Amino acid sequence: MRRTLALTLLLALNLTGCATVRTLDAAKPDAPVVYAGTRLDWYAINGGCCPLDRFGAEAPRYPGLDLPASALLDTLLLPFSLATALGVSLGVSGGL
Repeated sequence: MRRTLALTLLLALNLTGCATVRTLDAAKPDAPVVYAGTRLDWYAINGGCCPLDRFGAEAPRYPGLDLPASALLDTLLLPFSLATALGVSLGVSGGL
C-alpha cells in the first residue's frame, strides 16, 4: 500500500514538471516540436545554457528523472508533433 502511494506521488510530482508538458504550451517560433520534451531534458543533462531561448520553456529541476516519462509521452504524441512539424492542419481546437 505504501509503495503504491509513494509511486503515485512520485508520478504526480514528475508530471507537474514534465518537459513535454512544458514544451507543449511554449508557443515559441522555431522551437523543436518532435520529441521536444525529451530533447529539452537531454539539453539540460548535457549542460545547455539557455533552454528558454531554444525551447521556449525551462527545463525540469531533475531532467534525468524526467527523461523516461518525457520520452514515453513524446512517443505517444509523435503523430501530432509530426503533423505539426510538417504543417498539416488537423482541425483540432481546445478550450471553451
